[in-house]
Amino acid sequence: MPAAAGRGEGVAEESFRMELQQLAGYRFTVRFDDPAIPPLNTDEPPPLGTGTGPNPARLLGTAVANCLAASLLFALRKYGNDPTPMRAVVTVTLGRNAQGRTRVTRIGVELVLGVPAASLKHADRALAQYEDFCVVTGSVRAGIDVDVTVRDSLGAQLRAEPALAAP
Repeated sequence: MPAAAGRGEGVAEESFRMELQQLAGYRFTVRFDDPAIPPLNTDEPPPLGTGTGPNPARLLGTAVANCLAASLLFALRKYGNDPTPMRAVVTVTLGRNAQGRTRVTRIGVELVLGVPAASLKHADRALAQYEDFCVVTGSVRAGIDVDVTVRDSLGAQLRAEPALAAP
């Protein structure tokens, strides 16, 4: 996909497209611009929908956790590590804003490596920089608190990043 001129000098932007088609009620099928990606059905939980697919808040949590896990995997592999199999657990918290509207107020992510930390080379460097590669979390943090904890396969906490206050 061609990149367009970005907001900053020398910065390129990329875009992609999804199409949502209503099936019934609050159920939609999402079609992606890459034919290799299968369609995804979404839905709202009862009483609004029927709960036959993930709702947008679940997809947001999934996007944040997946991006963080992939970014940490990338950073660790850069130093010749294989931390697999990795696992991510995400908790999305809903609350009400000043107008009484439901909003995602916090996303908590725990990343668990598939190996003990002692077996990793330069883990401190990878842990210090991996979030810089996470496009989704960096974007979401502008409006939602995101907490991140990294543990190894033995349960040892390697890093805990409390949420940055959303503006």
